[in-house]
Amino acid sequence: MPTRIDRVELIRFKFEIKGVGLPPHGAAGVGNVIARKGGVLPFQRWAVRIHTDDGASGGYVTHWVGTPSSFGQAAMLAPHLVGRDPDAREEIWQDLRREVRAYDHMGHGPIDIALWDLQARRLDTSVTRLLGGFRKRLPAYASTYHGQEEKGGLDTPAAFARYAAACKKQGFAGFKVHGWHDGDIKREIRNLFAVREAVGDDYPLMYDPASQIRTWTDALTVGRACDDAGYFWYEDPYRDTGGAVEGHKRLRERLKTPLLVCEHVRGLEAKAAFILAGGGDIVHADPEYDMGITGALKIAHFCQSLGLDVQYHACGPAHRAILSATPNTHFYEMALMGPGMPNAVPPVYGDGYSDQPESISTKEMGVPVPDGLGLGVTYDWDFIEKNATERLDFRLP
Repeated sequence: MPTRIDRVELIRFKFEIKGVGLPPHGAAGVGNVIARKGGVLPFQRWAVRIHTDDGASGGYVTHWVGTPSSFGQAAMLAPHLVGRDPDAREEIWQDLRREVRAYDHMGHGPIDIALWDLQARRLDTSVTRLLGGFRKRLPAYASTYHGQEEKGGLDTPAAFARYAAACKKQGFAGFKVHGWHDGDIKREIRNLFAVREAVGDDYPLMYDPASQIRTWTDALTVGRACDDAGYFWYEDPYRDTGGAVEGHKRLRERLKTPLLVCEHVRGLEAKAAFILAGGGDIVHADPEYDMGITGALKIAHFCQSLGLDVQYHACGPAHRAILSATPNTHFYEMALMGPGMPNAVPPVYGDGYSDQPESISTKEMGVPVPDGLGLGVTYDWDFIEKNATERLDFRLP
């Protein structure tokens, strides 16, 4: 009898991060975390575990994709795995993609990653080896939290400049600025030049307004500042939220700085159409956001077929594995961080794995690619279970 998936678990769990908080409006979200001395901010993420009838299991714990909405989509998808052949990842991927075609697909990625972890464990190897990974260490860049209006943290261009210089000294291979939320381009431009002055001419700098610049003409003005300051890329500039092909095409025609696009364009076909229409220079992919390792690989291969670069968004063990096997990419994104501000990833890792800023040093230079069984990390399932806030369990009848 062939092996079958006989159980899928989804577990939401809570944890806290010290030294951070939310602005006065209190709305949670990736871009709203600020430095707050003495602050303690609650977070929730979710985990998936897939079990087979031969006694094997694989899993994944979410980072930035671990929202209530993605958990809801995963709950829609998980029942479709029960009874399936776990080796048929491509068939499962196609079926799950269709199942959530009316949504943003954000619950799909962690399930696909868990299937890769399961496959590698059943074969007594690592996901990195299954992918043909050849890099052992990855150059990591510091990707900041957004600028804040409240005193503390990244509250001024001078604060960004000091932090950039500190990250360079610490051993980060580059530095990415996430600016303020108000779209004040004068302050953004001051910030771009202050950071450049602090790190020197040859250090890679990137800029991601996260679609906060208000208009196309403002985006053009800031893009020209990126040109003058020698930035490595310019990412998702203005309030089209990264989806207007024609607007980005016209920016490309007028700027020297490469445009990194498609973080919020879902799916291989949509990203391909965006690039083929001239909307960008580098494509963003993310195994969490883009339907797993399977989906991110398709995007990377598309870029490679055109002779273009792909850049993987954010961090995690799946990101390290796929980046290790991708020749047309540059950096690992340590996202997100700030002075005295931990990365809000869940504290569930053993074996020395870390996506916290202090894991980078000039001695080590970058981050290692895990090469143990599966994703190469050991999850603290006891912590996850102890802090569970919601649990769904799908089984064979």
